[in-house]
Amino acid sequence: LRRKMKDSVAEECLYLAFSHQCRDCIFPLHTSISLFLLSYCDCKLFKVFLVPTGEDVGDQFVTKLVGDLEVHLISRRQLPAVVQSCCLPALVMRDGRFCRAGLSVVLRHIIQKTYEADPSKKDVLELLGFKKTCLKACAEVSQWTRLCEISIPLAVEGVLTGSPEHCQTIPPDILLLERKLGEPVRVHNDDKIRRQKLQLQKAGAKAAVPVLGSGAREEGKTVEMHERALPSLELSLAFSKLLVQDLSDAANREAPHIRRTKTSDLPLLDHVFAEGLYFTLADIVLLPCIHQFLVSKKQGKSLVNLPLISSWYRRVQEVPGVKKAAGKCNMELLQLPELMSAPEEQLQGFSSVPEESEEENEDSHFIGGPRPTMTKLMENGIEAKFSPHPCPSWTLDWANLPSAVSPGEGKMSRDRALRKQQQLNNLVAAVTKLAKPGDVIVDFCSGGGHVGIVLAHMLPSCQVVLIENKELSLIRAKDRSDELGLSNIWFIQANLDYFNGTFNIGVALHACGVATDMVMEHCVKARAAFVISPCCYGFIQNTVKFKYPRSHQFKEILSYKEHMILCRFADQTAVQLPPERRLIGKQCMGLVDLDRAWAAEERNYSVQVISMEPESCSPKNDMIVGIP
Repeated sequence: LRRKMKDSVAEECLYLAFSHQCRDCIFPLHTSISLFLLSYCDCKLFKVFLVPTGEDVGDQFVTKLVGDLEVHLISRRQLPAVVQSCCLPALVMRDGRFCRAGLSVVLRHIIQKTYEADPSKKDVLELLGFKKTCLKACAEVSQWTRLCEISIPLAVEGVLTGSPEHCQTIPPDILLLERKLGEPVRVHNDDKIRRQKLQLQKAGAKAAVPVLGSGAREEGKTVEMHERALPSLELSLAFSKLLVQDLSDAANREAPHIRRTKTSDLPLLDHVFAEGLYFTLADIVLLPCIHQFLVSKKQGKSLVNLPLISSWYRRVQEVPGVKKAAGKCNMELLQLPELMSAPEEQLQGFSSVPEESEEENEDSHFIGGPRPTMTKLMENGIEAKFSPHPCPSWTLDWANLPSAVSPGEGKMSRDRALRKQQQLNNLVAAVTKLAKPGDVIVDFCSGGGHVGIVLAHMLPSCQVVLIENKELSLIRAKDRSDELGLSNIWFIQANLDYFNGTFNIGVALHACGVATDMVMEHCVKARAAFVISPCCYGFIQNTVKFKYPRSHQFKEILSYKEHMILCRFADQTAVQLPPERRLIGKQCMGLVDLDRAWAAEERNYSVQVISMEPESCSPKNDMIVGIP
């Protein structure tokens, strides 16, 4: 599927926000990070635009800012329509209908395209990490993605633009990174690596360790090897991977007493780079941010409290290609002294998750069933209640629709395709009842576009937007759309938070866990109607933005732990379970969605919780319909 889009690489445009320049940095920091990655990858595959957030800037000044990278200025009003609905940075294809938005999505795409254009750049592909998942999880559910993509860039921008008094303190998010760099590393196959570390410790081994010069990769020089005490197995592994080398066979062979050592007795692995042993995209994202933090005149005294960040900063500079990329971006990297580790107590008390949430999330495994919680709600007059289905027998004429509209076109079995058609009947019927000519309908968490493509085909006078963070699913949806010749449909690969366009109706089929609440929040903020089928109730948990229960009525009766009991048992609706258990699961689903409905009603919505028809179309057959 990616090969199909390979010819369009040169046609892709990259749009970066530009607010101002401070010393060697372009703001916002997301723009500096994007330009640094382009320089590191030596990537000139994209047409790059800077989008001033304030007054226009002269061409000559901007060209000087980005070194040898050709850029163009464009005003916000000149952006393609689909990009105007997204937060920058954003990438869009020439046809203006397929957009990628948000820092992590854009950076990952730059890496993938760089490697596709030149497969010899394996070091670039390695930036995506093990199983190519580095910074793939969305910031709302991944604390690490949130820290790298959002929290640290914002924290550094706050330091650089804040008052002198504000700049004297180290932001909690920087301290959190310091703590994370001190945590033991967990990597694939770490048992084997830890045994190698034990063997080297016991042997007091000396080994040949690569010394990385700043121009090793870019100038094609042979990397020098010096015989000296091995600073750590982790460091040797990290740099040998960067140089596409393997550790010697002697280091890999384990002595019998090493093989017999219990895993619990093995030494822990130390951080070399941000995510552990290997240089990844996370290091690329963090370097411009931490660099700006360290070069700030007000941060000289902070280094003593950040020894691990300082060591990481020095180590990253030794990675082949980093200094050259920094030079292109006018980043004058600092030469920092080695520091001793700060006392643990100096770093305690800082976390990106409030203490209350941590305590609540400790109760993620529950003992007992949902009946006491359900009884408690019943004693307060609260039971699961479902509104009558407005059109239970309504169905699309699937037999006469083009084959590319039907979900059966994929690799589904016949039974599953039938159930998917029944699910679509329910959502399309509800949306069709709400839609007016000219409306913008957003299919959140669209997957392969089963809902959005049907809506675009059935409602040609409406604009349909598919939002999905899985690239291959969205490419499949675009292929189906192209086959149908649809012109009223956009595709946006992004996490929900990076879509900020106006719309009239939001729809989501089986939005997983917290994603249902994210979609509802997007719709409520836009004063848009919504038709949502929730899923994966067991994945619901407190996050930075969402606390449970959601409604005032439920909060007055249930604790977080009690609400989580309902969520866990709401997943007990699979067809192979006993009927009584499925019934309890359905009631728990209804209660969780009732809480969601009441939360929306508190914000001036009329909301109904409806069971899909037939209920056998899915174990997760609730549908929440809200109208402002």
